[in-house]
Amino acid sequence: MEMFFTLLLAGLVALKDYIALHVVTCLIPAFLLAGAIVSFVSRETIIAYLGSAANKVSSFGIAAGGSFFIAACSCTVIPVASGIYYGGAGIGAAFILLWVAPAANILALVYTGSILGSQMVLARLISALLMSFVVGFVMAGAFYREEKNRVSTIQMSSGQLMTKKSVVLLLLLVGWLLAPNYIVTHGPYWQKVVVWAVGLTVVTVYALKTIDMDKIKDWLKETWWFVRIIFPLLLAGVFIVGIIGAVLPQEWIETWLGGAGLRQSFLATMIGAVTYFATMTEAPFVDTLMHLGMGNGPALALLLTGPGISLPNWLAIAKVFGMKKALVYVPTIIVLGTLVGWVAGFILG
Repeated sequence: MEMFFTLLLAGLVALKDYIALHVVTCLIPAFLLAGAIVSFVSRETIIAYLGSAANKVSSFGIAAGGSFFIAACSCTVIPVASGIYYGGAGIGAAFILLWVAPAANILALVYTGSILGSQMVLARLISALLMSFVVGFVMAGAFYREEKNRVSTIQMSSGQLMTKKSVVLLLLLVGWLLAPNYIVTHGPYWQKVVVWAVGLTVVTVYALKTIDMDKIKDWLKETWWFVRIIFPLLLAGVFIVGIIGAVLPQEWIETWLGGAGLRQSFLATMIGAVTYFATMTEAPFVDTLMHLGMGNGPALALLLTGPGISLPNWLAIAKVFGMKKALVYVPTIIVLGTLVGWVAGFILG
């Protein structure tokens, strides 16, 4: 009974920390941005640049390049990725955003460099970029027929071109999402809340003055759809991760993650794939493990998969994109993370 309450407490503590640190400053702007993408961005525009019929190298490059500027964790990025997907983007481009934004955004890369050095941050950047294209081609190839039917359906629907007012609103939403992490890189959490509140005020005033009320209602309706589908699963996943963290002994990690073998890389990848890491928190965690004997290869694998995927991320992807897509995407990331860590272990020493 004592063990039960200990594990229950661990899950509740993880849930409390997640709600306190991520729901306000991260998830609320992310959900509103996802709803705005569906409501204000014309499907024709998304299809032209990121759709399944677009040139793969070009669309994947745009998706990967743009993802570097979104400082989001594996859960926060789901509303944004699903927003462009249901807005008409191809599955390859959508899942590249889903991967690159948490695995290698600029903020996380800069922070990684300051803690682990330029060699590790360069390895992380190159690995994430190479993995993104593999992920894009795997997802596009695995669901080729489905995408073909989906694109033909989307192309039959009509929509107006995006207005300048909508462009400004989207830019303000992106700025609101990024500002707390980019402006307040150090210091207490309340400072991020202050920045977030200022962003909320700017977005609200601009929307009420420039956007028709019916369009705002549509926007909020789309936003609520994402909240209703995704948020409960995130909470359940974070609770489970808190329990896992309490069960997994630190001595086990120290013993099994040293060296540069395939086994060590796989174990590091699996730890990262299950455990939830908010963006930027993976760097100090990996730094601690490296001081305890963790190898460079497993460290890189954990840097990539830690913020890139998580158990809450698995559940939410299965709900939003479908179980089949989750069953292709997650193993693909695990395999790629393992191979990248294994190869990096020999290159980085």
